[in-house]
Amino acid sequence: MKQLVLAGGILLLATAALSAETAITPDRIVDAAIGDWNKDGQPDLALLATVPPNDDSDVEISIYIYLRDKERSLLKLAAAAPGKVWGRAEPGGIIGQEPSIAALPNGSIAVTSQNDAIGRDRWHQTLTIALRNNAFIVAGFTFDYRDNLEAERSYSCDYNVLTGKATKRDKQFKAEARTIRIEDWDDEIGRKICEQAP
Repeated sequence: MKQLVLAGGILLLATAALSAETAITPDRIVDAAIGDWNKDGQPDLALLATVPPNDDSDVEISIYIYLRDKERSLLKLAAAAPGKVWGRAEPGGIIGQEPSIAALPNGSIAVTSQNDAIGRDRWHQTLTIALRNNAFIVAGFTFDYRDNLEAERSYSCDYNVLTGKATKRDKQFKAEARTIRIEDWDDEIGRKICEQAP
């Protein structure tokens, strides 16, 4: 119960901060995760929020990551990545295209997007975001693709962006090792590596 009250308080503070800084209203928050991103023993926050307002079209979702200030115990915006996540986030929208965000046990953040609803091309994608040298970077990219008409085209791909180690259809290969802040990330970076891999 205590953690639920804490989560509610964190969301309330974050909502107020977002509204003041970028005019995001509370109804635009899609998902939230609480974790200790900088491993200081204090709960931090990560949000997915829609910009512009929800409608029936595809919506780009923004990522906002907060760290708790050590002196005042208040959340402080540490990273803002507008329009980084594809998805549909309206309450009455299509099931199978909603994005999500989660805290991982190691202090990283997982941002998942998907199309498990429309067309022959179905996919799930996960970005793993980690704090390194005072910047939130994309540490990992996982992409699972399923062709509903040609099953042999389907594959799973996992790319460790920091080391360049990657796996596709259970075969390991080497890709370029990179350090990319979440603000500078483009999904095509990971998808091209997965598509061109053996």
